[in-house]
Amino acid sequence: MLELDMRSGRPIYEQLVYQFKRLIIEGVMEVDEKLPSVRDLAGELTVNPNTIQKAYRELEAQGYIYSVKGRGSFVQQRADESSTMKVKELKEKTIPMLREAFYLGMTEAELEEIIREARGGSNDD
Repeated sequence: MLELDMRSGRPIYEQLVYQFKRLIIEGVMEVDEKLPSVRDLAGELTVNPNTIQKAYRELEAQGYIYSVKGRGSFVQQRADESSTMKVKELKEKTIPMLREAFYLGMTEAELEEIIREARGGSNDD
């Protein structure tokens, strides 16, 4: 389920955050689904438990998971105030990238294809 690239210049906790976010966004992990315990995941991936804990704290800070003391960490419900803020942040980051894409000669059709790919749709929609 999770794969780490130990040769990557990217910190392990960031790789974990990215991969868990991807699993949650793509619906592989369902709302209220329990994440592996820190100890179990650290053993499975052979990394320090503090690294797993740091990734879980970051996911919680970003609103992707929530923790219940003594029970573990779970996938958070999507729609809340923090989601609205996150969407605003993403728009602010996306607009300059789109402007650059147009400047470099990309067409709307090419950008629409990228959007379909990001949604997981096929070319035959």
